[in-house]
Amino acid sequence: MLTNQPRLSRRTRTDAGLAAVLRVAVGRLARRLRAQRPDASLSLGQSAVLYTLARHGQMTPGALAEHEKVQPPSMTRIVTGLQERGLIRRIKHPEDRRQQLVSLTDEGRELVRVDQRRREAWLAQRLRELAPEEKETLRRAAEILERLSQS
Repeated sequence: MLTNQPRLSRRTRTDAGLAAVLRVAVGRLARRLRAQRPDASLSLGQSAVLYTLARHGQMTPGALAEHEKVQPPSMTRIVTGLQERGLIRRIKHPEDRRQQLVSLTDEGRELVRVDQRRREAWLAQRLRELAPEEKETLRRAAEILERLSQS
């Protein structure tokens, strides 16, 4: 149950107050979820690339850099590190031989699967501690947060 609700409702009356509370809460939740990662030796950028490839399939390094909002040289370092660990592979682009496509290896796909299961199990356990009306509020909020994350 939420115990500090009256204090929070005062702080979230303005857009600026809501933004501050959301920033702290989302950041804290993200840190808690990152702590559940099975392979903490991967950087956040490397993990993000693995998840992007799992979600969208093979991509060029340039498309990955654009998707992850990083510079191409940074993506080159990330891709090289993941390839050295056997988590991704590079192949020649079938239509443009000057480019490469990056895709997950079986090991990379398995790491993403284990990571997702572990983090979702942790979060599902936390959700079981909430009242039904709190879960319903989070269902609505999840849709809004997803929209915000895409803007």
